[in-house]
Amino acid sequence: MSKTAAIIGGGVIGGGWAARFILNGWNVQIFDPDPQTERKIGEVMANARRSLPGLTDLALPDEGTLSFHDTIAEAVSGAAWIQESVPERLEIKHKTFAEIQAACASDAVIGSSTSGFKPSELQQGATRPEQIMVAHPFNPVYLLPLIELVTTDADPALVETAKGIISSLGMYPLHLKKEIDAHVADRFLEAVWREALWLVKDGIATTEEIDNAIRYGFGIRWAQMGLFETYRVAGGEAGMKHFMAQFGPALKWPWTKLMDVPDFNDELVDLIAGQSDEQSGMHSIRELERIRDNNLVVMMRGLKAQDWGAGALLNAQEREMRVGTVHGAVAADLPADQLVETAHRTVPLNWTDYNGHMTESRYLQAFADATDRFMAIIGCDAEYISSGGSYFTAETHIRHLDEVHAGARVTVRTRVVVGEGKKMHLWHEMYEGDRLLATGEHFLLHVSLETRKSTPPAPHIEAALVRFAAGHAGLPSPEGLGRSIGAAK
Repeated sequence: MSKTAAIIGGGVIGGGWAARFILNGWNVQIFDPDPQTERKIGEVMANARRSLPGLTDLALPDEGTLSFHDTIAEAVSGAAWIQESVPERLEIKHKTFAEIQAACASDAVIGSSTSGFKPSELQQGATRPEQIMVAHPFNPVYLLPLIELVTTDADPALVETAKGIISSLGMYPLHLKKEIDAHVADRFLEAVWREALWLVKDGIATTEEIDNAIRYGFGIRWAQMGLFETYRVAGGEAGMKHFMAQFGPALKWPWTKLMDVPDFNDELVDLIAGQSDEQSGMHSIRELERIRDNNLVVMMRGLKAQDWGAGALLNAQEREMRVGTVHGAVAADLPADQLVETAHRTVPLNWTDYNGHMTESRYLQAFADATDRFMAIIGCDAEYISSGGSYFTAETHIRHLDEVHAGARVTVRTRVVVGEGKKMHLWHEMYEGDRLLATGEHFLLHVSLETRKSTPPAPHIEAALVRFAAGHAGLPSPEGLGRSIGAAK
């Protein structure tokens, strides 16, 4: 399958799609008649480059190429995925789809970013209606993983292709087989938005107070458990039935105004706009985007550590990225006389400190992760550790040789200095390209997790370790090996 995507409409959403594809190794071809498109896409790409790669503990593929085209026909040529993100006017979308289908491959996925139109509405008058489906993302597209994939009588094979591509980008295809106005997620948002307008109009709460109610309260719960799982927990040991019995009667009380809409007049617009300016007008939109992205990356990485929610999607993406690469290799797959690549990742935003570079504790984490990876390579993996054997670190020495900033793609290569009996002496080198950033020297002992005392490793682990130690012994000794703190360079 060609890893080329076409983006028709290069605004905020189209730019987010472009960034998601490019940073996952796809070539992207863009059409948008706006003369500011290249500038706008460039600004979105800059934000995406500093945030998305830091979500995973493996480096994303090398970036694809970005090109801009004068016609839709040129943009969709050779594309396996075509994403329409033009204004929400049905006549514009119909004209756009007609031009797309006149020039694109018949087996290409045509997705629409529409938040309101149903696929049957988009398909009216189309040459190949089954080719067009809703693929509704959430902003920022390069970070948030949900895609509402809404189809009608689409070709099942094409739907599976669409789901596969979405998943390969680290996203989640929520496949709705029955179409409905505004799909699913936006219907929730519309309900909350409607109630929020009334609360502001009636003077109950300001825009800032409403935002605080969400971000300090149920918004945090929703981010990791959603609605129903949150309420299941609220029901206590009796679960959802108890919750429904306890709070069901409240549904009959006149708390909300969900079936009524306040007059959307200039007075209401000015009231809300004024409060919004007072709330966050001290930040530019670009500053707010970066603040938002910083927060999303930190929260999603937290979920990743728990293998929960959006974090579980990131872990699944990493598992797929390891398949067929050095990151999924075992000792027998690797030459014994070469350093072992034990990490290839992007430095995330939350690894930096007040000096604007990677904080010292993260060097230790990076090298510790590299040690864990090397342990897995020689057979000391999760299964082995669960059987009662592992390695404990007894001594560590890290040298900080050059600055490392957020977004840097770093590689760690590992050598075995000593590998015999209970002992494992490792030397890690961290690079960005050809630039040596840091070294880590680590001495470990194999232990029994039952007695917490040193013991010989299993024969297959010792054999793999000895093999690397013998192979690495023939390499030139690295500068700094065995050096104590403060020793002359």
